[in-house]
Amino acid sequence: MIKKIIVSACLLLSLVSFAQEGTASPYSFYGIGDIRFKGTLENRSMAGIAIEQDSIHINLQNPASYASLKLTTFTLGGSLATTKLKADGESVNTHRTTLDYLAVGLPMGKFGVGFGLVPYSSVGYKIETLAANPSENSRRFNGTGGLNKAFLGVGVKIAPNFSVGADVNYNFGKIETNNLEFITDVPVGTRELNTVDLSGVNFNFGMMYQTKITKKISFFSSLNYGLESILKAKNNRNISTVAFNSNFDLVVVDPLDDVKTERNLEMPSKYSVGAGFGESRKWLLGLGYSLQDAGALGNNYNAIDNVTYEKGSKYSIGGYFIPNANSFSSYAKRITYRGGVRFEKTGLIINSESIDDMGLTLGLGLPLSGTFSNINVGLELGKKGTIQSNLVEENYANVSVSFSLNDQWFVKRKFN
Repeated sequence: MIKKIIVSACLLLSLVSFAQEGTASPYSFYGIGDIRFKGTLENRSMAGIAIEQDSIHINLQNPASYASLKLTTFTLGGSLATTKLKADGESVNTHRTTLDYLAVGLPMGKFGVGFGLVPYSSVGYKIETLAANPSENSRRFNGTGGLNKAFLGVGVKIAPNFSVGADVNYNFGKIETNNLEFITDVPVGTRELNTVDLSGVNFNFGMMYQTKITKKISFFSSLNYGLESILKAKNNRNISTVAFNSNFDLVVVDPLDDVKTERNLEMPSKYSVGAGFGESRKWLLGLGYSLQDAGALGNNYNAIDNVTYEKGSKYSIGGYFIPNANSFSSYAKRITYRGGVRFEKTGLIINSESIDDMGLTLGLGLPLSGTFSNINVGLELGKKGTIQSNLVEENYANVSVSFSLNDQWFVKRKFN
C-alpha cells in the first residue's frame, strides 16, 4: 500500500512544484525568491532542531541521519500560510496553500538512503506604484515561480553512535516576472516580460554523533555543510506594447524580438551545527546555529542599486516532550508535543536595512494506533521585515500538516 502512495504522491508533487505560488512576499522579488525551510514538519515545529538519530522519522537536514532508519519511511507535508503585509499605514492580507516536501527513506543495514523533492525558493508578489500625477507613468509588478530540489542521499554508520552522509541536489525551476508601465485611465501600456530557467547541482555533507551521559540521558549533536555551487540562469526578455482592461488582463499589441542571455548565479556555502540533551522517546532540548555566506543571486531583471547581500545566520532553540509513549490508557500521553523559537538574518539588505525573520513554532505528533506512523500538525507565528525605510513588514501564521508513514520492506519470507 505504501508503495502505491509513494508513486502517486511523487507524480502529484512533481506537477504542483512547477505551478504553485509558495509565497506572497514582496521580498521574493529579490535574488531567486524566498528561501523555504528544507526539513520535515517534525523539525520545523522545533524551530528547525534536527539532532536526534531517529529510527522512524526521516531528517532532511542531515544526510547522516538516513543510516539510523529502521523502517521504510514516507513523508509528505503541506501548509496554509496567512500573511498580513504592512507598509505606510496600509495593510493587506494574503493566503497561500502549498506542498512543502515529499521524501522517502530506506534502511539498508548500516546504510540508509533518502530521496525526494522539496521547493527550495518561491516567487509570488504583486506590487503596484501609482503616480501622484495622472499624466506620469504608474507601474505594476508581479512574479511567480521558484526553484525546486530533487535530492538523493546516503548515510552510513561508522560506529554505533556515529554516522556520516552526503547528498546530491539537482536544482531546477522557472521564474517569470512582469513589469507593466501605464498612465492612469489609458488602457495601453508597455510590458517587460522576463522568463528565467534555472538549473544546477550542489552537494551536502553531514555527520551525527550521540552518546549516553547518564543511564537515561543522552547527548546529541549534528553538523552539516553545503558546498558553494553555480546555478545557471537562462534569461529571456520581451518588451511589448499591451492593451489591458480593469482586471489588468493583457493582450499583446506590438512585441519586440526576444533578448536571450545566460548568467551564472552563485549559490552560497552554508554550515549548520546543533547539539542538545534528551531521553529517547521522552524529551529533547536542543540548540541550533547556521551560517551562510553572501551569495550572488541578483539577475538581470532584479539587480537594483539599493539592494545588497550579506552573510545570513539563524539561531534556534527547540525540542519535544512525550508524557508516556507506551501508555495504553491515555492517547494524550502518547502525543509528541513540540515547540521552539528562532531568529534569522536572511542575508538580504534593502535601503541599508537588514531583512530579519523571527518566529515561534508549535506542533503535535499524533500517533496512528497499531503502527509506527503518525500525523503531524504545526503552527508557526512570525514576523519578517520592517516598516522602516519605506519597506514592508510581514506578520504571518502558517498552519501545516504532514503524514509520516512507516513500513518494513526487503524482508525475506521464511514460509510461503
